[in-house]
Parts: sequence; structure tokens; C-alpha cells
Amino acid sequence: MYKKIIIDAKKAANAIFRHPWIFSGAIVSKDFDLKHGSLVQVEDPNGRLLGVGTYSAASSIAVRLLSFSEATIDKNWFIDQLRKADEKRRLFGFGSKGETTGYRVAFGEVDGLPGLIVDRFDEVFVFQIATAGMDALRTEIVEAIKEVFAPRTIYERSDLPSRREEELADEVGLRFGEEINQVEFKENGMKFLAEVANGQKTGFFLDQRDTRTAIRKLAKGRKILNIFSYTGAAAVAALLGGATSILNIDSSDKALASIADNAKLNKISTKKFSTEQADAFTWLSARNEPEYDMVIVDPPALIKSRHDLEEGKKAYHFVNRAAMRLVKNGGIFVTSSCSHYLTEEDLAFTLRRASVQNNLNLSLLQVIRQPSDHPFSVYFPEAAYLKTFVCRVGR
Repeated sequence: MYKKIIIDAKKAANAIFRHPWIFSGAIVSKDFDLKHGSLVQVEDPNGRLLGVGTYSAASSIAVRLLSFSEATIDKNWFIDQLRKADEKRRLFGFGSKGETTGYRVAFGEVDGLPGLIVDRFDEVFVFQIATAGMDALRTEIVEAIKEVFAPRTIYERSDLPSRREEELADEVGLRFGEEINQVEFKENGMKFLAEVANGQKTGFFLDQRDTRTAIRKLAKGRKILNIFSYTGAAAVAALLGGATSILNIDSSDKALASIADNAKLNKISTKKFSTEQADAFTWLSARNEPEYDMVIVDPPALIKSRHDLEEGKKAYHFVNRAAMRLVKNGGIFVTSSCSHYLTEEDLAFTLRRASVQNNLNLSLLQVIRQPSDHPFSVYFPEAAYLKTFVCRVGR
């Protein structure tokens, strides 16, 4: 039915064990008129079907498998995949009628949808497409979201740097329903605004939900510093948890202005938080005194590729070393990394080295990974990227 790609029998094990990526070096032959972004059928040299997927002529990942058996990739196939993905989330209480109405519906390869992310903010859905293969299936994706969820709005935010590798231009805009920028949703009973049209990613960092839960539990009676605060979701969690005050540092004036909106939704007095527009690295360089009962550090990905690894590790070391020295004796240090290329072991080493240099002792209270709507997969370990260490600081 689809054009064929034959891969080396010695390279077939990954597909047999349901890893969705096939690299270009594994290809023995392919149909001569195969186009970038086409759907393909993958076989071994003996004609054994390994799966159906999308082909990329631009990436080293030549095929991303959507199915490991025969399949017709159409609107009905997407409907089935999205229903299965959402059923898993509902096991954890996510959904339009629960205490958490903002969550990731589809998480790429883990949900059998490589190259596609779908986030839900109450009745507004935002999707991102990263590959040429999924780009060619946009109409089917939109129609499937409409069929499964009956949404108010579907918005596309395919403005990912990875699209350059796939020779794709950005695609951003309304795909169905009413035009909207901000939408209100709930997270464990807290209320937040997602800026679906102009915010970072799909409008909100849903993946730090469990970290915010931990912050809320530990915040009571504490004076807190929140570095890389963005729109203040962690600040809201801390203040609802009983923090006495919180200072939010971010380089974006627009993001800082949104903190007041999120605070208002949760009936939090503006007197309990303050904001300061500044480059976090510069701000931290100018301070040395331990004056906070809790410091939260949640930088953007400082290592975006293997080429950035060494410089990125230096950046993580600097920010953690500088931030932890601002924590009082007995205080809490919460630090995160969303860089896939920085492992948990790397972050632990960074903290170990930085704490010794500061003559501090860190007692690890909790390790938090990405939440259940951003799941790991035994078939696709590359899905693991987020890690947060919660530590008690001793002087």
C-alpha cells in the first residue's frame, strides 16, 4: 500500500522490540520515487513487515514508526490513537470535569505519535508538529481532535527549532473554533492561564506539575526566591502553600506581568509576591548572602544538543552553585533540568561539586521526574528528560 523501505537484517532488532526510530544508516534500499514526509512500509530483507511510519529525507532518523504492524494511517487511525492516549490520562484523574483540566493528551513516540504533541487546556487544544511526515497529516490530526474531544478551539504552535532539521517552516495559527489567546484551566485545584497563541511552548509548562505540588507542601512560613519564574506557576503553588513572600526573577517583562493574573485567579494578595526583570545569571552573580528559606531554580533547556553539552554543563554548574548559596541553614533548594542531554547522574554530580565548593551539605529529600501525562516508555527511553532534585541545605 505504501512505498517500501528495506533495512539491514542486523538493524531490525530495534523495530522488533518496538523502538520507533530507524536511522538512515540502517536502510539497504528504498523505492526510487520516495518523497520527504511520505508514509512508508518498512521490511527486513526477507520481506518481514516491521512497521508503518513516516519518512524523512533530511534527518538522520529516516523513519519514525507509527505502527509495528500493518496499518492505514488516516483520520480513523488518529482517532483511535488519541482515544487510547486520553484514556491513560483519565486513569490519573485528568479531564474536563476533574481537578486538573490542563494536561498533555499526546506525548509523541510514547503514545505512538512520533512528531506530534497535543496539550489540553480545558476545552482548548494546542498541538505541535515536529516532522515532515506529521506535517503532511495535519488535516487528519485536526479532524481527529475534533471528533474525539469536541473542542472549543484548536490552535497550532508548530514553531519548534527541530522543524528546521526537517526543512519545514513554522506553522502557527487557529485551526478550528474561536480565536483565543489566554485560556483558564485547573491544576490540582489551582487556577492558571495558558497563553496558547503567544506563550512559550504550547502556552504553559505542564510538565512541572509534580514539582509545584512538592513546592506547595514545603512552602509554609518560608521566604522564597523563584529564579526563571516565567508566569509564576511555582509562585502560586508556594503562596497557596503558606509562603510568607516570594521574589520572582525572569528576563521577560511580559511573563512577570502574568504572575499578577495567575495570583488574582487564586485570590492571592499582590502584597505577598514581588517581581524583578533581570538576566538570572547576572542577578545571581551579584549576590552571595543566604537570605531565603527556599530557592527554586528552573532554567530553560541549557543543553539543546550534544554539541552544547560541555558549555551547558558549565551553565548548570554556575546557576546551581550561585543559587544554593542564597539558601539559609535548614532551608530548601529546588533545582530542575529539562535538558535531555543532562542526565540525573550529571545533575547529581553538579550539585555535589557545587555544594562542596560552597561548603554546604545537601540532604536529598525527593527526586521528581516528569508527570504521568508525560510518561516514560520501556520501548523509548529517550522520552525521559525532566528531573528535579529537592534538597535540604545544611551549613
